[in-house]
Parts: sequence; structure tokens; C-alpha cells
Amino acid sequence: MIDIKLLREYPEKLRSAIARKKFTVDIDYILTLDGIRRAKITESEQARSAQKTASQSMAKFNKGSPEFLEKQLELKEVSVKAKKLEAEAKDADLKFHDAFLEIPNLPDPSVPIGNSESDNEVISSWGSIDVFPHAKPHYEIPWFESRVDFSRGVKVAGAGFPFYIGEMAQLVRALVNYFLESAYQNGYEEILPPILVNADSARATGQLPDKEGQMYFDSSEGFYLVPTAEVPVTNFFRNEIFSYKEMPIYRCAYTPCFRREAGSWGADVRGLNRLHQFDKVELVKWTQAETSMDELEKLKDNVENLLQSLELPYRVLRMCSGDIGFPHAKQYDIEVFSAGQKRWLEVSSCSNFTDFQARRAGIRYRDKSGKIHTAHTLNGSGLAIPRVLASILENNLQSDGRVKIPSVLQKWISKEYIGDITE
Repeated sequence: MIDIKLLREYPEKLRSAIARKKFTVDIDYILTLDGIRRAKITESEQARSAQKTASQSMAKFNKGSPEFLEKQLELKEVSVKAKKLEAEAKDADLKFHDAFLEIPNLPDPSVPIGNSESDNEVISSWGSIDVFPHAKPHYEIPWFESRVDFSRGVKVAGAGFPFYIGEMAQLVRALVNYFLESAYQNGYEEILPPILVNADSARATGQLPDKEGQMYFDSSEGFYLVPTAEVPVTNFFRNEIFSYKEMPIYRCAYTPCFRREAGSWGADVRGLNRLHQFDKVELVKWTQAETSMDELEKLKDNVENLLQSLELPYRVLRMCSGDIGFPHAKQYDIEVFSAGQKRWLEVSSCSNFTDFQARRAGIRYRDKSGKIHTAHTLNGSGLAIPRVLASILENNLQSDGRVKIPSVLQKWISKEYIGDITE
């Protein structure tokens, strides 16, 4: 969440920032709720003080005396009033807090102003996109459906839950291993998190209330399947305070990820382009405010190095204010080129959330003087598997129908080529 001082002291600045992100929030209504909440809390505290005073004054009189009985009656009346005001204060606080959580993070001043994805800025690119003479969409490769079985996935689970079979399963595992090893070499400590989280965890990272409809929910126990490892990993330090000496903290995690992707249809969802369950390695950082933007650049570099080592052409987009997410202050999207489909596919978002997630999660640190500050959190996909896999299949398709495996993956799959050319 944002710093409440912004709401109270700079509401116009807040309105302007929210407008740049193309979100709609009734700031006046939230300010009204804040005023009601503060008034009710004051009334409740005053009533409790009166209750304490009445209780103390009763002790001055002999038990059973007329004065004692009079004060006893007074205490009862004051206690009833205090209980009523306490309930009203609690209700007012809850209403304010729910509304306050609807306010998105503010975009960093370096974020370009824009309305939609068409206003995102391509700031760099790597590799040639004109050197793939045999490329075709991965879902049109003759042997693809025998290695990624969508129809049996529909039978067992539903659309968007494919089976990976044989050497394709090995290739997925090779990518996961390579991404984790690369993260380790860049200073990230591996963590294997739960793939179910509670509402408090989803709320802390900003999935709630923003993306409630995109998550799979178990209503019987109140758990959400993780849409990304960002959620459990970021919450590792929820409601904790650590020393500045421990920062920056780098963690990486592999998990399957689950997203409902309601309303997705058409060419964008064919093959591996958009799945309800997919594998991903996530990179997460906790930093001090002064270094978080530098750490974002390093995070982006980590992802770019992965794609270069896989020899996959890519481009980096600086997301405009109208296209960055609810909890994001600044965001880069990295898109790989799909030679068969002749389009760019997002494979990573590298984001700085500044203190927004950490404030919601209560993640703090002590500086050299012992003063407590809210941490900054960052994360990025390092990388998401399906679209990387699609690009490998399409870009590395050979004239004989086989696919050449990037050299950095061959130690895990023990093959230079995959694909049965007889199919």
C-alpha cells in the first residue's frame, strides 16, 4: 500500500499519479472514510478512558454503600457506551482499510506516460530476427502434438493443462535446471516454496484485490494456487524486521504457476502461448530504497543474459504508465521473438514495487542508526518456460524437421537435436 501521508497531505498528487496509471479510485470517498475512522477511534479511546476513570473512582467507596452502587451503575453505562464505540471504530477502520487497499502504487517519474501497450517504449533489442529459414509455428511442427499432449490434458484437467512427454518433458526440466543454476551464479539463493497461499499473502503482494478473478481458489480452506512464485517468496519475510547488513537479499524459486486467464481466446492462446498451468523460475529481491532502481537494472540484465545464452532474439520494453500493473512502480517487459509465428512473446516482466508490497506485508529493516524503514521489493521472471520453449522450437527448427537444442541446455538433456523426423 502507499504511505498514508500521501493520501492525507497530497491528495491531488495522488489523483494525478493514479490517473497516469489509468486506474479509477475515489480519493474523496477514502478521505471521508479516513476522517470517520479517526473520529470513531478518538471517541472509542475517550470512552475507554472514562470507563477506567469510573472504575478507579468506584474503588474509593465501601462496597455496597450508596456511593458505590451509584458509581457501579455509572460504570455499567460507560462500559456499554465504550463497547458500542469500540465496535463502531473497528467497523470504520475495516471499511477504510478495504478502500485504502484499492489505491495502486504510484508510477516512478522515469516511467513514460501513456495510455496502453501501444505506448510502451522499445529501449533495446538483441539478435537478428531474419535468420530462421525453416521456422514455422511450434504447434504446426508435425511431431509437436505427440510431445505436448493437449487433448489428454483436457480429458484429465481441462483446456490449458497439457502433458509434456518424453524429450519435451526433459527439455522443460533442462530449462528449469539451467535457469536455477544461472540464478545461483548471479547470487540468488534457491528456495522451494509452497504453491498454495492464503489471502493475507495474496493481499500483501497486490494480487488481491486486483487479480482475484485470475487466481484459482479453494473456497473450502481459503487457499489460492500461486499465479507466480513471487507471492510465496515475497511473503517469506512478512511481518519481519531485518538488518540493513543483510541487504540486498536475492532469492530464486521454481514453481508451477496457475492462472485462469479468463476471456483468453484466438491465436494468442494456441499451443504454448497461454496456458493455465505453466512452469517458471522467479527472481525476487529485497533492497533498501536508495538502491532499488539500480537493482532493477541488474535484474533486467540477469534476464537478458539468459536469453542471449539461449541465442534467442529479444527486445526490452519500458512499460508506460497506462500499462504497468497495480502494485508496480516501474516495469520492464522482455519479449522473445517467435520466428514461426512472426511475433514477439513476453517471457519476463522485471518490476520494482518500491515499498508498496513491503508496506502491505510489514517487511522492514533497521539502518545503521537503528531506525526502522520499509524495504523495497523487486521481482522478475527468470524465465517463464512455455514461450521460451515455443521460441526454441520455432527458431531452431532444422530443414529435416528436427529442433536443435541450445548448447547451454545439452548437459541436462544429453541431446543435440530432438524430434522424430519420421512423423
